[in-house]
Amino acid sequence: MERTLPISEEHVIFRESLRKFIAAEIIERYADWEQEGIIPREIWKKFGENGYLCPWASEEYAGSGADYLYSVIITEELSRAGVGSLFVPLHNDIVAPYIDSYGTAEQKARWLPGCVSGDIILAVAMTEPEAGSDLAAIKTTAVKKNGRWVLNGQKTFISNGILSDLVVVAARTGGADAPANQAISLFVVEREARGFSRGEPIKKIGLKAQDTAELFFDDCEIPGENLLGQEGMGFIYLMQKLQPERLICAVGAQAAAERCLEMTVEYAKERKLFGKPLSKFQNTQFVLAELAAEIAVGRSFVDDLIRAHMDGKSVMNETCMAKFWVTEMAKRVADRCLQIFGGYGYCTEYPISRFYLDARIQTIYAGTSEVMKLIIARFMGL
Repeated sequence: MERTLPISEEHVIFRESLRKFIAAEIIERYADWEQEGIIPREIWKKFGENGYLCPWASEEYAGSGADYLYSVIITEELSRAGVGSLFVPLHNDIVAPYIDSYGTAEQKARWLPGCVSGDIILAVAMTEPEAGSDLAAIKTTAVKKNGRWVLNGQKTFISNGILSDLVVVAARTGGADAPANQAISLFVVEREARGFSRGEPIKKIGLKAQDTAELFFDDCEIPGENLLGQEGMGFIYLMQKLQPERLICAVGAQAAAERCLEMTVEYAKERKLFGKPLSKFQNTQFVLAELAAEIAVGRSFVDDLIRAHMDGKSVMNETCMAKFWVTEMAKRVADRCLQIFGGYGYCTEYPISRFYLDARIQTIYAGTSEVMKLIIARFMGL
């Protein structure tokens, strides 16, 4: 369906350039990276060299000052290509904005140019073994000693956990009984910080090239100036950034669902069963028609939210709805499309298998579907 976003000729050129870049630099090598469980740092550098990292950053920090649609295009093209393990959207649109929004002038000057060039890879560490979607349950602590911060605790399921050079860490600076909105602060932990270590990459059923890891802070010392924003404001900062985080998840899931359908329609027209194309069977037509309708609804909803976000509107409730509904829809689409591929869909040489596996995590990370429903219910006054 035709997009309703304010897409300019420059956006179209950018999308075509990025699509060619992905085809030339990533597609044929991606299976190897899945086997290795990590993506080479050189690829991040190439993303930076081509202007695909933090395009929204101001020229002062070596960015382009581009609008949000450039971030949307990057997320969509990575999702459409089935290379979702490249967590560039996490770097661009989830972690770097914490530095841009809450960092001091000195912090931004020190870190943002490297984020744009690819010399610095970012991660955010919120989740703990006993604190997932419930951020108030965070147990990692940060205590100030002799002008430095000392962190102790453990984080898990951290995307970019191995490659990251800077990690934005949520830690408790107030007492155990203090309310979360006054007791949590954000810190920037650099790769070589004393007392900071990483576990082995976590093996997963999907996103196999994504370097997800546990992080450990054992009397980890960082400079006092690595506090991000004000002490005790971390929980509020995290809440403020949930809208763009959940929106970018919906953007990626929507694009993946659209690509799944495209691949399946192409396959159904070519695959023959009992002497005629699979696409000529009524069941196939009905399944694909149903999926097309769901995807069209998702596209309309997601594009509406993109416009609202670009206009600076608060759509927290609606982005929770999109995170829940669109990711669940994308999971259903991948499953039903794989069924049409039959046995071939279960073979890794067919891209639909990767879309199927990668779709499963979409309803879990950045807030599970169940948590999204709870938040929506609260907005309803329930």
